[in-house]
Amino acid sequence: MDNNRLNEIFKTEYSNLIAVLCHYYGLTDLQLAEDIVSDTFYKAMKNWSHNGIPSSPKAWLRKVAQNQLTDHFRREKTYQEKVKPSLLKESPKEVSFEINDQIIDDSLLRMIFVVCTPILKTSSQFCLALRILCGFNIEEVAKALLSNKENINKKLYRAKKIIRDKALFDLELSSKDYVERLDNVLRVIYLLFNEGYYSSTNEENIREDICWEAMRLMVFLSNQDQFEKKEIYSLLALMCFHSSRLYARKFGENGDLLYHQQDKSKWDKDLIRKGQDYLKLSVQLDSTFSKYQIEASIAYWHTTDKPEKWNHILQYYNRLLQIEYSPIVALNRNYALAKANSVEEAISQALSFDLKENHHYYCLLAELYRINKDHTQEKEYLKLALKYAPKKSEQEMIKAKIEIAES
Repeated sequence: MDNNRLNEIFKTEYSNLIAVLCHYYGLTDLQLAEDIVSDTFYKAMKNWSHNGIPSSPKAWLRKVAQNQLTDHFRREKTYQEKVKPSLLKESPKEVSFEINDQIIDDSLLRMIFVVCTPILKTSSQFCLALRILCGFNIEEVAKALLSNKENINKKLYRAKKIIRDKALFDLELSSKDYVERLDNVLRVIYLLFNEGYYSSTNEENIREDICWEAMRLMVFLSNQDQFEKKEIYSLLALMCFHSSRLYARKFGENGDLLYHQQDKSKWDKDLIRKGQDYLKLSVQLDSTFSKYQIEASIAYWHTTDKPEKWNHILQYYNRLLQIEYSPIVALNRNYALAKANSVEEAISQALSFDLKENHHYYCLLAELYRINKDHTQEKEYLKLALKYAPKKSEQEMIKAKIEIAES
């Protein structure tokens, strides 16, 4: 049995099945929906290990999940007293047909907007997104967030309780609701992708599985008609451009090669082309620059070798800082300033930053002095970066740079 294919099927169908059970069949208890889906996967593992993966595994899982839900209703006395009255009026009393793709899409869309509700703290939205929308098990969620299973279970329990107590599954979402909540949904998926692209907590700097799941959710949103697509296309373009360099960034077990160290032949040209297509679609809808559109444009120019690339990147960073100031964006702009104008100007500006305990800041200064061939200053700032680097993998990379600078 192909374990990779099995894992892919389970991850995708996990979110689909839970979404359907909660939306279409009116379950207000996320934990109950998860238990039913977990039971379904257990039956699949037992059956498929003997008989092989069926020709239509998704249909198999959906049918078994329906049967599991029906059995649950029949077993529980509370069905007649509490569950049945709360079921959506259009829900069938007996499950007698296969869940179709349209029901899945409608349910998953609603689930995304429930999980990403601003009522929950960002960290809780993030946990739920990994667990419910991406199908990660508790161990994987804990690993992604550098936590333990106990803490993740507590966080998920509290989040599910809020969703249940606030009756969020009972609220009918109008077109206006979808439009108003889209920004927050995109923000959560954007944070999700960023955590996979460069983990702020995990020793494993790159988590491709999180990146692909975030992109899958974005592709799904791009196929819906409830809202304007400009920001969705922009964010998808950004993800495509960044993901095109994932393989080229990898070095060693947890290593992460910088942009100028990467082998460009390893960049994924198909993803770059898809990114260009999404960015064009975004601009066609509205050429007024937004945050995601600017970030996607910066990422696009990084995939080119045109002489004017760094001038364009610098100008886009200037626009981005005007829209939303961020110390990390300012650091990245500073590198572009060195490439577009001069290293001396970049160093002068960098020295004025108030980021004295940020290892990225000291790494930037070390890189600027390296370009300027001042290896004494380069080593000094690398040592400061080493002092403040929180992760062992980053410390090892900085030590390697110090060795090169001293050679």
